[in-house]
Amino acid sequence: MTRAINRLLVCLMSLCALASAAPAALAHEIRPAFLQIEETDPDTYDLMWKTPAQGDMRLALNVELPDACSNVSDPRSTLVDGAVIQRWRTKCQGGLVGKDIRIENLGASLTDVIVRYEPMEGRARTLRLNGATPHGAIPARQGWQEVAFTYFRLGVEHIAFGFDHLLFVLCLLILVGDLKRLLGAITAFTVAHSLTLAGTTFGWLKLSSAPVEASIALSIAFVAAEIVRTRRGAGSLTQRWPWLASFSFGLLHGFGFASALRQIGIPDDAAPLALLFFNLGVEAGQVMFVVLVLAAGFGGRMLMRLGAPAQAVAWPYRAAPYVAGGLAGFWFIERTARILTG
Repeated sequence: MTRAINRLLVCLMSLCALASAAPAALAHEIRPAFLQIEETDPDTYDLMWKTPAQGDMRLALNVELPDACSNVSDPRSTLVDGAVIQRWRTKCQGGLVGKDIRIENLGASLTDVIVRYEPMEGRARTLRLNGATPHGAIPARQGWQEVAFTYFRLGVEHIAFGFDHLLFVLCLLILVGDLKRLLGAITAFTVAHSLTLAGTTFGWLKLSSAPVEASIALSIAFVAAEIVRTRRGAGSLTQRWPWLASFSFGLLHGFGFASALRQIGIPDDAAPLALLFFNLGVEAGQVMFVVLVLAAGFGGRMLMRLGAPAQAVAWPYRAAPYVAGGLAGFWFIERTARILTG
């Protein structure tokens, strides 16, 4: 990969660095909420309402059931992994199929809501509500495609907003350079994070999300340091065998993806399907990012052949590993402080 491509890669990395500050500045939450409705007796339902939270404060989103519904028990609230979970029982005259469910204040939020309806008989149904359509009716019938599409889209969105994961992939692109070895490294990363994502989702593996997120920041710092070592002419194991580092750190990033999936919520009766398409969505998001970077690099090379001054983009190229390492260091300190403060 030429110096021109590398420089453009770094420009994109700088944009990622600037964008990484955006989530903290957003007034709205982007993690989806999850509503599970389980029919326990005719016209009687157990509800589980999971909303994202910052500290002890949850988003002001509330479930509005049809007028024919009345609560049998009061909601019980617990705080679990950055979300408030409420559980209660309600009775709805005539049932909920075909009836409209509305989420109060959803129109003022960036949050989506996944509604999972599980009847006593027949297949479960899944709805996705958002600010544009804050209400929806439970369909009488629904195929598996809705679950697949919902979790595929969530996977794509997660990687699109997962600036730390994208920054790691971008650093790997800059370090590897060769397209053949790059494909091998990306494949190893995919296999590794798929293993830990599946293992954590099904309960075979367990690791607290806070130290995982701090370690992900260290993985970015490590690859950034390898870029510096390579530019100084020192030997780099990561550059010679990039698949080794990408597989090792892919296992770590898989725990991060699993943490995000737990925060979203996953239907018990469709866990394998939801997991598969969430992972496919993550992969699709990564592929789109890599294609975007390579296309930008190709365009930049064409511009330089046409006489565009290389000096205009030289400074971000030199600063690349320091930008990545500095940002990763900031994330590591921030996430470690969050662990220490509870």
